[in-house]
Amino acid sequence: MLVTMAVLAALTAFAAPSFTPLFDQWRVYQVTEAMKSSLMLARSEAIKRGGKVYLEKLPKTTAGCVTDGTTQDWDCGWVVFVDANANKRWNAGEEILRFDTPKNILVTKNPSGATISLNRWGQANGANLFSFYISPQKTGITSPAAKGICLAAGGRIRIIDQKDIPCV
Repeated sequence: MLVTMAVLAALTAFAAPSFTPLFDQWRVYQVTEAMKSSLMLARSEAIKRGGKVYLEKLPKTTAGCVTDGTTQDWDCGWVVFVDANANKRWNAGEEILRFDTPKNILVTKNPSGATISLNRWGQANGANLFSFYISPQKTGITSPAAKGICLAAGGRIRIIDQKDIPCV
């Protein structure tokens, strides 16, 4: 019995590294879908509420975050909220609609910016096209698991594979 368990442990130790690409692909997929659903929620809530809905990146002081550096890096996560006081930033007391904090994933917004505002028609203000590039933290955008999310001015969301990055 002990020999069987030792052989099984050795086989598992050798097989574990081969699962890394699969885990990377799953993490990227999960964060891509979370961002897509956050964008869709923000858009529908902006239409319902007549605007005043924002996505804002979380700061690098967020618990467990170590990678955030610029307004282009959304690695620490994001919050979808209703901006009751119209200051374009989340403040205590404002309604949070969604809150996501991905782990071991790079999320890069292009063009850079710490917030995305949505008007009463559900359109992102100030951009004809913007995108998010999502990739494993260790390998970055060159990873075959990397994905892109392209958001057109009209609100259409498109997910692209690594070979099609950047959005055009």
